[in-house]
Amino acid sequence: MALPDILFYVFAALTLLCGVLVIANPFSRNPVTSAMFLVLTIISMAGLFALLHAFFLAAVQVLVYAGAVMVLFLFVIMLLDLKEEERRRIKIFSLVAGLVSVGAILFIFTKALATAQPGKNLPAPTAEGATAILGKMLFTDYLLPFEIVSILLLVAMVGVILLSKKDLK
Repeated sequence: MALPDILFYVFAALTLLCGVLVIANPFSRNPVTSAMFLVLTIISMAGLFALLHAFFLAAVQVLVYAGAVMVLFLFVIMLLDLKEEERRRIKIFSLVAGLVSVGAILFIFTKALATAQPGKNLPAPTAEGATAILGKMLFTDYLLPFEIVSILLLVAMVGVILLSKKDLK
C-alpha cells in the first residue's frame, strides 16, 4: 500500500472519529470541547483535500472554517454562557424515531450508490489546483447561494449580539 493510500485512511478515520465526537462526546458535555473536535474534523478534511491535490480548498478549509467560522462559533458559545449539559434520560420514542430516520437515510444512500455510475460522462480534468475556474463558477453559476450564505452569516451574528445583550433596568 502506497503512502497516499495510508494517509487517506488515516485522514478519513480521523474525520469520522472527530465528527462523531462533536455530537456524542463521552469525555465532556462542554460545548467548547465539541467545537474543538469540530476544528479537528475540519483539519482532517483539509488533509483529504490536500491528498486530492486541491491545495487551495485545503487552505481555505483551514483558514476560513477552522479559523474564522470556529472563532464565530466560540464567540457565540461564550456569549450565550452555555454550561455543561446535564445527562438526560433517553426517551424511547425519540430513540426509535431517530433510528428509523437514520435507517431510511442509509437505505436511500445505498440505493443511490448502487444505481450510480461514477466517472461516466465526466469532462477531462483541468489543471490541478486552478482557482480561476473555481472563482468563475462561484461568482457566475453559484452567485445566489454564495450571497444567501453571506446574508445568513450576517443575520446569525446580529441575532447573537441581540440575544446576548442584557436588559439594563
